[in-house]
Amino acid sequence: MYDIFKDLAIILVAAKFCGILARKLKAPQVVGEIVAGLLLGPSLLGLVNQSDFLAQMAEIGVVLLMFSAGLETNLEDLKKSGPVAFAIACAGVAVPLVMGTVLYMLFYGFSPLGSTGFYEAVFMGVILTATSVSITVQALKELGHLKEYVGTAILSAAIIDDVIGIVVLTVVIGFKDPSSSPASVLMSTVLFFVFALVVGSLIYWVFKKFDAYYPHTRRIPIMGLALCLFLAYVAETYFGIADITGAYVAGIILCSLKDSEYIATKMDTSSYLLFGPVFFASIGLKTDVDFSSPTLLLFTLAFVAVGLLGKVIGCGLVAKLCRFSNSDCLKVGVGMMTRGEVALIVSQKGLSVGMISSEFFTCVIVLIVVSSVLTPILLKILYHRDSLRAEG
Repeated sequence: MYDIFKDLAIILVAAKFCGILARKLKAPQVVGEIVAGLLLGPSLLGLVNQSDFLAQMAEIGVVLLMFSAGLETNLEDLKKSGPVAFAIACAGVAVPLVMGTVLYMLFYGFSPLGSTGFYEAVFMGVILTATSVSITVQALKELGHLKEYVGTAILSAAIIDDVIGIVVLTVVIGFKDPSSSPASVLMSTVLFFVFALVVGSLIYWVFKKFDAYYPHTRRIPIMGLALCLFLAYVAETYFGIADITGAYVAGIILCSLKDSEYIATKMDTSSYLLFGPVFFASIGLKTDVDFSSPTLLLFTLAFVAVGLLGKVIGCGLVAKLCRFSNSDCLKVGVGMMTRGEVALIVSQKGLSVGMISSEFFTCVIVLIVVSSVLTPILLKILYHRDSLRAEG
């Protein structure tokens, strides 16, 4: 029983060290934490074994991450972004979803509609729908173009992209139950969001009053965390959809509070210190890094290529239809192709419900690393090329 304390101590130290090293190498810190899990896991050093307790802690970690993502959503930006950002986001979900599904079927066989193999293929496409805009935002800030029209379009589209992606994830996971029908899954999803809208409006009003009487006090984030956990439970138990959907909705409900940043800060503390590193390290612990199979190696290379091109083609073409210049269309597509935490969260959920096997985590990790490194470089090249043309 007490071995868990040793495992946690090893995970925290290794995750922090590898996270700092990744940041020094200009890669996302989460990549380092995943690598820490790979190093500690049975495939390499074997210092830590995956246990039910670690799996449960990782589940709490993913719920907290999605709650924080919801809290950081700016509803005003969503309202102002208009049809352009929405159209770009829809294409940024639809094109990678289709391309990822077809890619999996080309490698592992075409399965009939409604079969387990078909939903496994669709889920690989779902993984590709996620966008992590944090790296793009940092790159645009450094280049001084974040607040321009293209930068705003990318940021707004990425936010909407995540919302659509969570809905798609919810629907696809619902089909995992062989007794479910498309109509029942869609009905459950719609009913949950109706429930969230009605109950969420009431909860928001209560929290707003509570926040006015007790501003900037610890009871606000404690109650917010309780709401997060409650909606995660309700989503899974009563509507049969992913717990992370409930956690994300809880964040959306509270994101317009005056103290939403305060709540997010307190949540980040818990996530940063313990649950986040355990979640990302657990992905590494469960990942089977084995390229002895030529098929898996080729699939990984193709998966990365499709993941990058799907966003560039989908978002870029719709940006062109919205009358962006050719150069700006490319910037929008490149800016939307980064992957990060949401892709990992989706993958983790797929593993937990049996929709993918652990070997495919390798593909996702490689995609995250490649997209995180390439995106800032390509954006810098594109903006530098435009500045040279303007000078010429």
